[in-house]
Amino acid sequence: MFTYNDEYAMLLMRALQDAGVRVPEDTAMIGADNLMLGRLLRPRLTTVHLELPPGRELAALVDRAVRDPAAAPESHKVLGASVIHRDST
Repeated sequence: MFTYNDEYAMLLMRALQDAGVRVPEDTAMIGADNLMLGRLLRPRLTTVHLELPPGRELAALVDRAVRDPAAAPESHKVLGASVIHRDST
């Protein structure tokens, strides 16, 4: 299973384990955003690490969107993505 972020993956993994589903033996689990907490789980969470533009750049993009909601949407570039394989896959 692939979730929107690591937090959702951790919550889903816990719910599945409580229901008797074994991760990764019965189902694989992958999150996104590479939270440090994912390394402390058992099994350790496989995740996707996204390299985003610097925080100031993203903050400016959000600031412009909030100040002028009628403006044309802006986009930002993801600089790279990598899968960090751990125990949950």
